[in-house]
Amino acid sequence: MVDEARRQQALDRMGILDTPPDERVDRVARLAKEMFGVPMVSVSLLDRDRQWRKSQIGLGGAEAPREDSFCDYTVRQDATVIVEDASTTPEFAENPFVLGDPHLRFYAGHPLHAPGGEPIGTLCILDTTPREFGESQGALLRDLAFWVQTELARDQELDHAEVIQRSLRPQSNPELDGYTIAASVSPRGRLSGDFYDVALLDGTLRLTLADVMGKGTGPALVAAGVRASLRTAPGRSLAEAMAEADRLVEQDLGDTGMFVTAVHADVHPGAGRVELVDAGHGLAFIIRADGGWDHLRSLGLPLGMGLGTAKEREPAVATLAPGDCFVCCSDGLLDVLDPQDPFGHVERVIRDLGPEGAAREASRLAHDERASDDITVLIIRRDA
Repeated sequence: MVDEARRQQALDRMGILDTPPDERVDRVARLAKEMFGVPMVSVSLLDRDRQWRKSQIGLGGAEAPREDSFCDYTVRQDATVIVEDASTTPEFAENPFVLGDPHLRFYAGHPLHAPGGEPIGTLCILDTTPREFGESQGALLRDLAFWVQTELARDQELDHAEVIQRSLRPQSNPELDGYTIAASVSPRGRLSGDFYDVALLDGTLRLTLADVMGKGTGPALVAAGVRASLRTAPGRSLAEAMAEADRLVEQDLGDTGMFVTAVHADVHPGAGRVELVDAGHGLAFIIRADGGWDHLRSLGLPLGMGLGTAKEREPAVATLAPGDCFVCCSDGLLDVLDPQDPFGHVERVIRDLGPEGAAREASRLAHDERASDDITVLIIRRDA
């Protein structure tokens, strides 16, 4: 006997109801339609008084009443249900979905389970004409249902990871007299392999922007580890902090071939002095008030390539004069800039919109069809 209260609680905890379509789940539904040659397929989740469809083909809507539904019966049985001809099956012959629209005759459904094992819905295939359904077909339906179940659980895990990653970003930028600070992060998918950090340490503005090779969960985990390493012991010099992060990535991920490009810098507000260590990133600049550009680079390979000594991470030095902007970005931004004049594109946007407006514009461009990677920008303008 299914515990309805526990089942509903498990479904609510997953947070799937009324979420947008998921291409991975839609793909399984399309495969089921082609494999079984049926006109209707549904990935249905059983809410309190409705069946809500995460994916559907041929059923004409995202939800229907739960009462009298074949999927409700399947969830209550918590087992595969095969109905070859509903009109001659006692449990379903008087069912309103058999007597009326869509005049169902054939149904095959297998329950979908929450991570705790509670039945929360079904993958089902349907037809308006009777058909036979053998053991091998039943096994295939169960395999497809397990695939859907895995995708739904993965979706829940991604939701949790996305919330945690957002919480790790600076919730607000420091307020610094004479300076304007703006930044944005726009993941290509649910999780970002980019990150930025900015904080005031004893009157000095310390900032980081890093880009982990790849996209998705793995790079996001690496990004969290690098961020934590660079934040540890804030009294260390830039070179020492970067060398320790390099050792961390090399030790833990050296055999994966994964690497991290990063910029770690201090801005000393009074004099506008910038000290910067660049680990193979190459995308830090100063836009001068007169429109000129200075490219800021120090010699250094990306993190994870074995250059783990502070001695070889000596910082580059520059000065921000009033009206100058420090700009650092991940390489995803390059995909969406004017290919004929990328530097001019950035300069015009910052000049016309200011740092905050430029950060918002970067987020907007992240939805451009040309965008293929995470996009992160960090802009610091010395106003006076």
